[in-house]
Amino acid sequence: MEIERVNDSTIKFFITYKDIEARGFERDEIWYNRERGEELFYDMMREATHHDEFELDGPLWIQVQALDQGLEIIVTRGQVSNGNVKLEIPLNEDLLEEKRQSDDIEEAQSLPLEDVDTLEIVIGFVDIEDVISLSHTVSANEVMNELYHYDDRYYLYVYFSNEVMNEEEQDNLLSRMLEYGYESVLTIHRLQEYGKKIIPSEALAKVRRTFFSNE
Repeated sequence: MEIERVNDSTIKFFITYKDIEARGFERDEIWYNRERGEELFYDMMREATHHDEFELDGPLWIQVQALDQGLEIIVTRGQVSNGNVKLEIPLNEDLLEEKRQSDDIEEAQSLPLEDVDTLEIVIGFVDIEDVISLSHTVSANEVMNELYHYDDRYYLYVYFSNEVMNEEEQDNLLSRMLEYGYESVLTIHRLQEYGKKIIPSEALAKVRRTFFSNE
């Protein structure tokens, strides 16, 4: 699970369905079983308290977005003033900027592929063995790829160019890569600033030459 502190009163989670199942929950029951859903939520909040000292007190505003690979959850803590409890959703610049970036991404994705020169994606991996297995299964010599380590997870930054691969080739390669990992909400800029660059170029090829696959 990825935890990101947005500001003093807001925290954001990203948890994959694989991680949810590893915690003993079924993917469907978190939606249809309220008690199990709350149990998962408080389990995540306890981890956030330990990880980022985000105290679970006062009223909370919770926004859940279901993505293809998992759930993105934004939690905002309410304010208590003069003995009265009041929940105010802060319109802070961080969240507004995320909204603007999301709108920009949606606009770019709506353009025909021939009008977009490149495609960039960050793929997350729970274990290094997944990266090793991927390197022995998929050849990515045609695309730029870099390997990072951040917050106990491994991340592969992949950069596609339409000058090298067409849309169908990109889709096929990306779908095979995502069999071993998940599309991360982290940006390459965050990885470059806070993560550790393990392999700066031709990451999969170098992993394949260095490690044997267990498969």
